[in-house]
Amino acid sequence: MTTWTSLFLLLGLGLLAVDAAAPWWKTASFYQIYPRSFKDSDGDGIGDLNGVTEKLEYLKEIGVTATWLSPFLKSPMADFGYDISDFKAVDPLFGTMEDFENMVSRAKQLGVKIILDFVPNHSSDECDWFLRSAAGEEEYKDYYIWHPGFLDEDGNRRPPTNWVSVFRGSAWEWHEGRQEYYLHQFHKKQPDFNFRNPVVREEMNNVLRFWLEKGVDGFRVDAIYHAFEIEADENGNYPDEPRNDWTNDPDEYGYTHKIYTVDQPETPHLVYEWRQILEQFQADNGGDERILMVETWSPIEIVMHYYGNETADGAQIPFNFQLISNLHYDSDAYHYEYLINNWLNLMPEGKSANWVIGNHDKNRVGSRFGADRVDLFNILLLTLPGCSITYQGEELGMLDGYVSWKDTVDPQACNGYEENYMDNSRDPARTPMHWSDETMAGFTTGKSTWLPVSTDYRQRNVKTERGVSLSHLNVFKRLQQLRQEPSIEEGSAEVKAVSNYVLAVKRHLSGDFVYISLFNIFDSIENVNLSNVFGSLPAKFQYALVTEKSIKKVGDQVSAGSVTLMPHEAIVLRSTTTA
Repeated sequence: MTTWTSLFLLLGLGLLAVDAAAPWWKTASFYQIYPRSFKDSDGDGIGDLNGVTEKLEYLKEIGVTATWLSPFLKSPMADFGYDISDFKAVDPLFGTMEDFENMVSRAKQLGVKIILDFVPNHSSDECDWFLRSAAGEEEYKDYYIWHPGFLDEDGNRRPPTNWVSVFRGSAWEWHEGRQEYYLHQFHKKQPDFNFRNPVVREEMNNVLRFWLEKGVDGFRVDAIYHAFEIEADENGNYPDEPRNDWTNDPDEYGYTHKIYTVDQPETPHLVYEWRQILEQFQADNGGDERILMVETWSPIEIVMHYYGNETADGAQIPFNFQLISNLHYDSDAYHYEYLINNWLNLMPEGKSANWVIGNHDKNRVGSRFGADRVDLFNILLLTLPGCSITYQGEELGMLDGYVSWKDTVDPQACNGYEENYMDNSRDPARTPMHWSDETMAGFTTGKSTWLPVSTDYRQRNVKTERGVSLSHLNVFKRLQQLRQEPSIEEGSAEVKAVSNYVLAVKRHLSGDFVYISLFNIFDSIENVNLSNVFGSLPAKFQYALVTEKSIKKVGDQVSAGSVTLMPHEAIVLRSTTTA
């Protein structure tokens, strides 16, 4: 029998593994930077691109593979960069195109990949395309969604439908110059593009190509589920959405049931087109795989379509918002188990999981779930299979900063009422990053900041936490080291609730050590027999990671039959022998 024949037989029997290197993103640690609040380099109180460049070595220090930057493109800032007036220009507030190029160059030197926030659903109303569309120029007149509305019985003009904006009020705004309404699913200064127009699609394709040429490694696609609305009927009209019964406020976003303005069947195919753009660029230029991360707050069955279908690849990373959306302070271990396993079970074969628990649109993890659980959630995110997405400051355990009504700038809150503005404001999670215990948390040399620095910055900051062995920061860094272990990087995963109080995650690769993460969610002392949870296991384990809540030290041994957990404690155990 020839050597080649033997090799093919072994391959066919599954006895020999020939595994090409996994794509870089599959087990990557992603880190979201909100540039306004990350680091200010020029003293104006607003973070900028040079500030990001200055702190790229910090990302390397904490084990980050790639960073996604929230928008820094030219914008009137009605929604803090998500209202873009020029999709191919850097806003002077953040620097210059040369600053961006320097940032990309330095990131490549350090081996940190750059992911651009791509905002395709809408532009600013100050975008040249919108100005030309509003003026009725033939080439641009259908770039956006326009409708003349209707005259009621009293001769008053009313909007085309009852559709409501995410930021409250009608999703239609009258334009006096064009004498028509335009659709805006967000701020009235953010008119929605018409993606049924192929010219618009090609404009967006060219935006992707432009930034790929500039050296970005991929895109986080904003609010993709809003990209299409139901197609107008033969008369050019749109249907009203049905009422919800839990609010009588017609300006409240939840006033209608969203069946015509989100999650239209055409939307995932838009992502498939963009994936082809990225693949063609890679074929032409080489280098590592460029990726798409897509934001959609859709039902999980719809989210799965963004991975692709039988004939087309979609996004490598459709954001998994199951934990961020559905976990609550009082959720028990069975709820955690269900949400995690439900994603893994529904995920198409051959695809990779991702885990998100914080971002710039949600209250900080420590504020939602309690400061005692910061390490617990970081350990969970970084020991589950697949990639993780961490929002800046969560590695420090930053909490929501207090922002008064007077200082509030988020339009989602400002469009409401003072008495409940904190329920809608995203500002508390966007306060400046804490770099040190010095004035202004080391964020700026200036005397003021665009949002107030949180008052607890002297306790929770990079400089201080570097010097505390079991600080949130050092636990996070130790976790990143553990992620390089073969069982955690490539191994199988079992996620089980031990009881209402304790969650367990087992990671194992044949021939390697067994790793088990344990999470005591509540405030009682719990004891766990691991063999009752996972069956046959090595008899002895040792502590591979502990937190400030632990009474054990790294390296201490423990019997698989009896592991004690302190209140809110999370640990990682490693078997003393391979299995």
